[in-house]
Amino acid sequence: MKKKDITILLVDDEQDILEIVGYNLEQEGYKVITASDGKEAISKAKKAIPQLIIMDVMMPEMDGMEACEHIRRIPELSNVIITFLTARSEDYSQVAGFEAGADDYITKPIKPKLLVSKVKALLRRLKTDEKTSDTLFVAGLEINREEYKIVKNGEELILPRKEFELLYLLASKPGKVFKREEILDKVWGNEVIVGGRTIDVHIRKLREKIDEELFKTIKGVGYKLEA
Repeated sequence: MKKKDITILLVDDEQDILEIVGYNLEQEGYKVITASDGKEAISKAKKAIPQLIIMDVMMPEMDGMEACEHIRRIPELSNVIITFLTARSEDYSQVAGFEAGADDYITKPIKPKLLVSKVKALLRRLKTDEKTSDTLFVAGLEINREEYKIVKNGEELILPRKEFELLYLLASKPGKVFKREEILDKVWGNEVIVGGRTIDVHIRKLREKIDEELFKTIKGVGYKLEA
């Protein structure tokens, strides 16, 4: 996908952030639309169907966490890449962000060039999506990588992008014990820095949504944790 075909929704209640970040992204060739709160973000996301949403956490009307959860429940937006860009750097805030459905969590302040690099890293996943069309059938699940769709007992499950990619990775080699580093590399990529707790959060949510016994059938234990 060419840069001119990629739409990025930038959400922040600070006008200077919208202008500075928006300018740098537009200079890279991306189409940028903006919103100043969570409610406006949801409305504009429905209309534009962006490939990436960069969103602040603390905003009026509706904060970023709640907006992210709402967006993840909208079928046509279930595959959009979402990253928080916020001054909230506490561990619990980051965990809450990933649990809300975010793919990444970036803390302010950050230099524009570094932010653009992180955006490029996130958008590289689109290339992988375009090249992959495999469907896995494992443990009673149909996992369609091309459409980001999961069918369990005839019912479709909607998962956030990172949860889907993690499940697809684990289901692609049932029984294999994945090391933590391998999961981070294949699901998040070397360019995006996340903590080990991120994997724990996503694994736990998968077990809750898919069901513990079914998850064990897929992986046995699931993955290997190493210090």
